[in-house]
Amino acid sequence: DEAGLKRELAGKVGPDGVARALAAAKADRVSRDHPGSLVIGSDQVVALGDTLIDKAVDLEDVRAQLRCLRGKTHRLFTAVALAQDGRIVWTAADSASLTMRNFSEAFLDRYVAECGERLRQVAGAYEIEGSGIQLFERVDGDHFTIIGLPLVPLLAELRALGALPA
Repeated sequence: DEAGLKRELAGKVGPDGVARALAAAKADRVSRDHPGSLVIGSDQVVALGDTLIDKAVDLEDVRAQLRCLRGKTHRLFTAVALAQDGRIVWTAADSASLTMRNFSEAFLDRYVAECGERLRQVAGAYEIEGSGIQLFERVDGDHFTIIGLPLVPLLAELRALGALPA
């Protein structure tokens, strides 16, 4: 229950803490059903100032979120957790700063028409790895963090745990 966990954490932790908690909850839950397995969980949250932006509920909400982010800089927080036997054994988080350009309504309409319902499944209502890159004028941060998984620290930890060759 992502929404419930977010409500529980509201005002207690920052966006990085929310991302860590969501990643850990996912990894923990799956690891309980797979004894002995090392399970990876990850999650992302978008924050505009102190406000977290949830996934859009419909395409009008997609448009509203993108209008809200238009011309502004927001932060994308990505976290990853490893769990084994219902216990979190490691977590990491990273963030990136993204500035959307002041795109036109015509561009917004074309983008939403092209990507459609997929935009409801992603933080911030954009897919930066596809045509969504055209929404931005500046992107500062690790590529893997931006697309949803801090891969380099994860690989290092998997090697340290012996799950990958050194």
